[in-house]
Order: sequence, then structure tokens, then C-alpha cells
Amino acid sequence: MQAPSQPLPFPRSDDRQGRDGRLATPALLSERGFALRPARDDDLPWLRALYASTRAEELATIPWPDEAKRAFLDSQFALQHQHYLLHYADADFLAIERNGAPVGRYYLQRGAPYHLIVDISLLPAARGHGIASALIEHSQRDAAALGRGLHLHVASDNIGAQRLYRRLGFVQIEDSGAHRRLCWPAP
Repeated sequence: MQAPSQPLPFPRSDDRQGRDGRLATPALLSERGFALRPARDDDLPWLRALYASTRAEELATIPWPDEAKRAFLDSQFALQHQHYLLHYADADFLAIERNGAPVGRYYLQRGAPYHLIVDISLLPAARGHGIASALIEHSQRDAAALGRGLHLHVASDNIGAQRLYRRLGFVQIEDSGAHRRLCWPAP
């Protein structure tokens, strides 16, 4: 797959077969000034920066010039964005905001028999404050109400995320080397 010269646009809410493209903001987060909203094309610059922040530690030891790192990250973001839109077109592509400022993204595909957490990413300053836990627990309750489970993929070297998912009841069902597939079964 080649990176597109222009990023693909997000699906419009009215193109999504009657779905509103939103997951309700969990009360715990809304009380702290957070909100979820459908991602828009004008979010792409900060989403690109968010993606880069998730790879900063990995690229810190690579002796490339900053311009080469930026070009690489821009290309990788464009490919990931294209992949998500093509393979999970019916997902909820949500921006996470706090007091109107973006702090992360949450992409969730709701379907049977499992909902799929396509992606959850937070800016460094927003990590470790219970945002991901609140979103996942809310998604677990929504899935359970429909008799469904949740599944996701996580990088094998992302120990912190794996610890969070296990604490929330996810179990590993597959290990491909680079990624692990985890599942939270329907209750």
C-alpha cells in the first residue's frame, strides 16, 4: 500500500447507515471536562502529531536527521490513516477533547460478535490519567448490554497498554510476534 498524497477524508456521520458516529462520553470523563466528537478532516494535522508522539521513544535512538524522521512519520501516519478508513469504514472515528482542546483519538468498530478497539492514542500529557480506562470500561458496558465482547491488537513491546488491558479483563488469544490480539469475552 502506498501512502496517499492527500489523506483520505473521514466518513461523514450521515454516510454511516443511520449511525450518529458517536459513542457517548463516559460520565467520569465528562465531569473532568472531556468530550468525544466525530473526527473531522481538519483534525488531521494534530492527529499526525499525535501519531508521531506514539513513536517518539522508538525513533529517539535512530540517527536520522529530524527532517527524515518527520517524513517517515508523516508517511506512516498517512498509511495507517488510509488502512483504518479502508478496513474499518463503519467504525466510530472519535476525537477526545478536554475543554475543547484535542488530547487523543478513540476509534471503535461496533459489531457482532465483538466490538473492535481499532485504536486508542493519547498525547503524552494526557497519558496515565485514567482516560483510556474510562473509555474502555464504557465500551465494555455498551458491548455487554448487547451480549458482545471486545477485542484489540496491541504492540508486543507496549507493556503499559498490555498491563491496562489485562487489568480490565482482556486475555491474550494470539501472538503474531509484533502484535498481540487480546479479547474481552462477552459476560
